Amino acid sequence: MDLPRTPDASTAPEPDTPGYELPLLLFLGFRTLIDELHAELARQGHPDLRPLHGFVLQAVGARGTTAVELGRSLGVSKQAAGKTIDTLERLGYVERVKDPADTRRKIVRLTGRGHDGLARSARIFDELRARWADRLGAGRLSALESDLRKVTPPDLFRLDVPGWFGG
Repeated sequence: MDLPRTPDASTAPEPDTPGYELPLLLFLGFRTLIDELHAELARQGHPDLRPLHGFVLQAVGARGTTAVELGRSLGVSKQAAGKTIDTLERLGYVERVKDPADTRRKIVRLTGRGHDGLARSARIFDELRARWADRLGAGRLSALESDLRKVTPPDLFRLDVPGWFGG
């Protein structure tokens, strides 16, 4: 005689939870990944990089940008973008150079240190994802990512989080 199967914890339905927990859990997952990323970046020689800096370095990108364009991308004022550029320039992650097309403008470019920080971040995120896959199961993590893609906008790389959080 077959006994009824008891669902294991990975397939048992979750009890009804209040709606406010979903954004908090999603944010805590994000925060956990970002905190672990920055702890590892510090161990690998980038102790001064902060979460905001990642958005800025991504927005500067391989081609560079201006303070005005950076502010637009981040959803912050030109002045706020300029202060962040000043900090990253002092730390050696970006540099300002004259725009060859218009010498009145300054282009913000990544330095070798900036490129290194981004490359290390990408590798660390891959390692963190692998740890989550080990903990949750690769299939469950893929399903989670797939489900999140279904309920989020298609423009995956929005960089305006600093401005959005700032109000």
